Amino acid sequence: MGKKIKKEAEPPPKDVFDPLTIESKKAATVVLMLNSPEEEILAKACEAIYRFALKGEENKATLLELGAVEPLTKLLTHEDKIVRRNATMIFGILASNNDVKKLLRELDVMNSIIAQLAPEEEVVIHEFASLCLANMSAEYTGKVQIFEHGGLEPLIRLLASPDPDVKKNSIECIYNLVQDFQCRATLQELNAVPPILDLLKSEYPIIQLLALKTLGVITNDKEARAMLRDNQGMDHLIKILETKELNDLHIEALSVIANCLEDMDTLVLIQQTGGLKKLLSFAENSTIPDIQKNAAKAITKAAYDPENRKLFHEQEVEKCLVALLGSENDGTKIAASQAISVMCENSGSKEFFNNQGIPQLIQSLRSDSEEVREAAALALANLTTCNTANANAAAEADGIDPLINMLSSKRDGAISNAATVLANMAMQEPLRVSIQNHDVMHALISPLHSANTNVQSKAALMVAATACDVEARTELRNSGGLEPLVELLRSKNAEVRRHASWAVMVCANDELMAVELCRLGALDILEEVNLSVSRKNKFSEAAYNKLLNNYLSLKYSLTGYLSSSNIISDGFYDYGQINPGTKLLPLKDLCLQEPSDLRAVLLVNSKSDVSPPPSMEDKSSDIGYGRSISSSSSLRRASKEKTNFHFSTGFGSPTEDKSEPTSGRNTALSKSTTKEKGSRKGRGKREEEKVKEEEEVATAPKLAGEGSPDKEWYPPSDPDFCVYVYEVTKSIFPITNIKEQIEALAKYVAEKMGGKVSKEKLHDFSWELHISELKFQLKSNVIPIGLIKKGIFYHRALLFKQTTLFRTLQRRWRLPAGSSFNSVGCSITLRLGTQTLTIDSLASTLGHHLR
Repeated sequence: MGKKIKKEAEPPPKDVFDPLTIESKKAATVVLMLNSPEEEILAKACEAIYRFALKGEENKATLLELGAVEPLTKLLTHEDKIVRRNATMIFGILASNNDVKKLLRELDVMNSIIAQLAPEEEVVIHEFASLCLANMSAEYTGKVQIFEHGGLEPLIRLLASPDPDVKKNSIECIYNLVQDFQCRATLQELNAVPPILDLLKSEYPIIQLLALKTLGVITNDKEARAMLRDNQGMDHLIKILETKELNDLHIEALSVIANCLEDMDTLVLIQQTGGLKKLLSFAENSTIPDIQKNAAKAITKAAYDPENRKLFHEQEVEKCLVALLGSENDGTKIAASQAISVMCENSGSKEFFNNQGIPQLIQSLRSDSEEVREAAALALANLTTCNTANANAAAEADGIDPLINMLSSKRDGAISNAATVLANMAMQEPLRVSIQNHDVMHALISPLHSANTNVQSKAALMVAATACDVEARTELRNSGGLEPLVELLRSKNAEVRRHASWAVMVCANDELMAVELCRLGALDILEEVNLSVSRKNKFSEAAYNKLLNNYLSLKYSLTGYLSSSNIISDGFYDYGQINPGTKLLPLKDLCLQEPSDLRAVLLVNSKSDVSPPPSMEDKSSDIGYGRSISSSSSLRRASKEKTNFHFSTGFGSPTEDKSEPTSGRNTALSKSTTKEKGSRKGRGKREEEKVKEEEEVATAPKLAGEGSPDKEWYPPSDPDFCVYVYEVTKSIFPITNIKEQIEALAKYVAEKMGGKVSKEKLHDFSWELHISELKFQLKSNVIPIGLIKKGIFYHRALLFKQTTLFRTLQRRWRLPAGSSFNSVGCSITLRLGTQTLTIDSLASTLGHHLR
């Protein structure tokens, strides 16, 4: 046998790569390995990237820059479980970076991530996939993608996972998703409330907290509240409140209870099981401000329902709220005040707060916090509405001063609430006087200028409530409040227009204010508003009529019409017909103008500076045109006192509230003074008085047009008119037959105005020359009506109305509603209810005296 020869080993195949162990310290190198086809390399590379990403946000950004995200998304669907698991873990960490989330949304990997929530997957994959979704759901676009790709159902299923991290991530993602109403609706369809309630039993506070937060959102919907009630959810919540060790969950539990209490069935259930008393006691005795605040908020939300308020009142919730008002925490005070403002819709609660609650609320008005003051004022506004007892209680607690101070607040809500309280208080006269004494009109100027419509509305309403007397209106005018009030009439807000119109109507209760408001354009604005069907209201129409009825000179010039209730007073002037929109100058301006060829302005003024004698029985009453002024002076003096009384007793007279002196003296003297002066007078004295009176008449034009601008201006006097009034009162007033009285008055007026003049001889009457002479003599276009001795129809019409006919008819025969006086063209119409008497048609009765 031959010698055996040893075979040589075969060399390795040339196409096989020898195993190589690589140790890389560069992240870029590992990222390149993500494209490897080998499962082991992919798994190790993913593991290394996961550890690198855990170290901080900078590393996550680095991985994004190196392009690691896109190859990793492909590994989410890898066949190898380890590779798929490691890639999922990476995305759970990386998804907290905003730039990574943005890129993931663009790469549309939501389906791949949600697929990792499948039941057959490992718990670790569930943990990190749910973590990735929780991070992605923090932004709106991520929520939409998760919901649209069906991520809600598997997340709800994972709430029952044995792993706490999976539960935490899943409930966190659900909490983010249910911020959208569509997700909430789907959540109820998937019956998610029971598994969420089970999380309240978790030993991990973060899971319990997220579950409560989620319940707090979904129970805003009625269906979810019903599901919570049906699954004994209220018992779970009450137990949390009763457990001191869970005090970190009390605030969120109260939020859920607050939502549930809005449901009547839930409130009845909790009340029947004794939970409501526990809740109130818990809120009252708690030392944690946020818990007290949330308890008060829970009461507030529930109390919007009338039946809930009734149940709360039966449980004496008012005592709890009053106790919360005493808290040192501002948030608790605000929440308690808001709860009171809602609870006082119940009449029983409103009565309870009369003695307990209002003093504490007044104290809150002095807080340094604007929010506290606003909430307290809101509660007081609701408490004092239609409740005089509470309004008095607020005043007795010294609430007027802080309320007025709040009118200058920087918060619009505080201003409007304070104004509402003051308006409610001002409905009672004693309180209104007290409010006026605190310079309230000046304080209202700023709110009237506000740009907030609610503030404007309440400020105007307050003006309407407080400007009920001359002094208050004068203060408002002097403070510059009329201008912004008139501007509010233009408001596009219906409530602002309504309240502003109301305020203007109240302010126009005297002639001086009516004239000023018209000067500021209130009448023109109201006229425009009333032409609009959508903008007008009852107050705008009433304000327009009030302005005209207290500015009779303008009304007569605009309409040529005065109703029976329009009693002409001193200072009335007939300018003649003017067109709508034309400004009527004040009497003072007209008096100061030089005479012109314009129509004469007829003035009615019964004021005189001459004292009346004790008796007039020996005086003649047949004084007519052409007699000397001295012959009627004593008669004029005697008529003075009666005349003033007569002019002040007309129904609806705008002068009733006036207290202005005439020419620096009182217009009426006491009886004792009159008697003393009368006893001293003799014939010599009377002659001296005649001369003195002639001088006074001669100087009347100077008073009208030549007075010093530094002195107070008064309209020119009209002594002859005073005589007319006295004579009519003495001789015509006693006539009992209305037809005879009208005839007698017509004859008297005609006699004083030049007597009967036929149409054929009217051109010889020369009344124009007479008027021109008076203009020249007085150096003014304004002529007192008594100075005119040759007058035609409109002169006679004015004198006819003013010499007591209408007042006689009103007082003696009770003139029917709708009676009026009208002078148009050459016709004078007296309307008595449904009967119309035209002077031209009563020729036989009046003897043509007023033609």
